[in-house]
Amino acid sequence: MADNRLVLRLHNAQQGHQAIQQAWAHAKGYLMASGAPMVLEVRPETRSDRQNRLLHALFADVAAQALWMGQKRTPAEWKVLFVSGHSVATKQGAELVPGLEGEFLNLRESTARMGKARMASLLDYVTAWAVAHGVELREARLWVDAETGEIIGGIQT
Repeated sequence: MADNRLVLRLHNAQQGHQAIQQAWAHAKGYLMASGAPMVLEVRPETRSDRQNRLLHALFADVAAQALWMGQKRTPAEWKVLFVSGHSVATKQGAELVPGLEGEFLNLRESTARMGKARMASLLDYVTAWAVAHGVELREARLWVDAETGEIIGGIQT
């Protein structure tokens, strides 16, 4: 089934009212056609979608080209490494705790809850690490499909 998600940014009361009407028209059509429930979430904006796409594109570039502890790592594993390293580098600290099965894990901050400034700092941190470690980063315009906004897959090695 197609992704029936609609994301709208509300900038002021007038534009927000128009966006809510647009959201209702979108949801109503889906509800009438499928009868399946939908979720409407209204929340303050944290990081921007563009920042999020760039961050995940950086993780893909690093995962395609770099090793950590002698092994290839997935973009998700690089995310954990970078968010943890950034937290320590920016004096936010890290907490390493024993897990439920005796493993050790870092209780790290959530990127979803980062504001724009904090996310910009993380993007700078990841970019600096990548450049320092010889990772060739795609030009920003090559990270995102211009028509869909989706991240283009990692560099093939």
